[in-house]
Amino acid sequence: MRVRYTDEGIADVLDDGALQARFAAIRAQFAVPQAFADDVVAEAAAVAATPLDMPDRDETAVPFFTIDPPGSLDLDQAMHLERDGDGYRVRYAIVYLPAFVSPGKAIDTESRRRGQTIYCPDERIALHPPVLSEGAASLLPGEVRAAYVWDLRLGADGEVTTAAVYRARVRSVDRLDYATVQASLDAGAGDERFVLLKEIGEARIAGERRRGGASLPMPEQQVDRAADGSYELAFRPPLAAEEWNAQISLMTGIAAAGLMLGAGVGILRTLPSPDPQAVARFRRQAAALGVGWPREEPYGEFLRRLDRTDPRHLALIYDATSLFRGSGYAAFDGTPPPHPEHGALAATYAHVTAPLRRLVDRFGLAVCEAISTGTEIPAWARTSLPALPDIMATSGHMAAGVERASTDAVEAAVLATHLGEEFRAVVVDQGSHGTWILQLLDPAVVAQAGTGVAVAVGHVVTARLVEADVATGAVRFQIVAVVDDATTP
Repeated sequence: MRVRYTDEGIADVLDDGALQARFAAIRAQFAVPQAFADDVVAEAAAVAATPLDMPDRDETAVPFFTIDPPGSLDLDQAMHLERDGDGYRVRYAIVYLPAFVSPGKAIDTESRRRGQTIYCPDERIALHPPVLSEGAASLLPGEVRAAYVWDLRLGADGEVTTAAVYRARVRSVDRLDYATVQASLDAGAGDERFVLLKEIGEARIAGERRRGGASLPMPEQQVDRAADGSYELAFRPPLAAEEWNAQISLMTGIAAAGLMLGAGVGILRTLPSPDPQAVARFRRQAAALGVGWPREEPYGEFLRRLDRTDPRHLALIYDATSLFRGSGYAAFDGTPPPHPEHGALAATYAHVTAPLRRLVDRFGLAVCEAISTGTEIPAWARTSLPALPDIMATSGHMAAGVERASTDAVEAAVLATHLGEEFRAVVVDQGSHGTWILQLLDPAVVAQAGTGVAVAVGHVVTARLVEADVATGAVRFQIVAVVDDATTP
């Protein structure tokens, strides 16, 4: 999950010096790269002014548009949607980084060291110098840019019938955000682009359901300030437009995996199916929050029917990440990997839609374009495939650690105003060293707790907040009483 820290409440919390110091300490702890070296900056400035390669094909007349969070400048993707008989045509433009990154040179070397963009509450540590990622390479409106263009034809059911990818010059005409798109649709404004996005997105979601997949549109955790000056944790439900937009990206990644597997070369994003123990724990968390889940209902169906406007349901979606563990990358050249599937999507899948923010996408895109056009895969891309899983695993561990530690710090800062108060909670699992894992009911937080009373999984308890340390991110409760030994509150 990526947590956004853009609400007014979190801005107040971030003014706290202790929290700022904690964020800096987290970056040091995980050895997060900081400023780009002089040679990287110099090379980026040079290629921004004079790109290394610009495609000959001209598709600047196609009115592409982007949809991203407000204020975003690192725009990887732009789309154009149209009807195609009783189906659809999707053209999806993705940044063509070989126009700026020369194999073996400074930018390439540094991006391999970084692996991906790291998101912190107070700053973003970019994969590429901003002169590229937020400037010359970004699909900003009104600017001619080099891109890989995916041309996907879909049936009326949203299933891809043909997929091709090629290089072209493109121009985006609009930079939109999710709220604007959603508001336009809700108002019935009739912008055909948004109508098509909804139709295609919903068709793709229906297809995912038929496959047995369960993509997880994560809520954003946010901090709100109460009237008494204290802080409260809450979840912001994702807009439907965000899910539809995500489906365009997922569709492209599935198409990319198909091209790679068909040619016997590439790199896939893989994920095992959920572990039964993780599913059992998640069921207990659902019971803890009073959300019914029939034993015979698959987890994917359960996740789909959760109400994203209900804070308790949103908390469950947040904690559903425990089901999706063990993700990785599988590179292959000749024999496909033994377990190529992405369990959450119930499909094979590849990362190819965010090259400005994720290293592996640059290589996957080059492979797919060569396969699609019948040309030779660039040697720089093919020979790098075996090293990419380890690079992405290392950077992924860093990103996850920074995010978790930063979220812990924010939670500690918010809960610190409630030190000594008692909360209603449900015991959802055993922790380490004699502790228990609690699901608080309000706020919807999962935390560790010690106890001086006999408890078991499923017990509804009263727990006192005894520690909320911003400097370490530690939050700890003490169970003081069992309220009910039922499995639901």
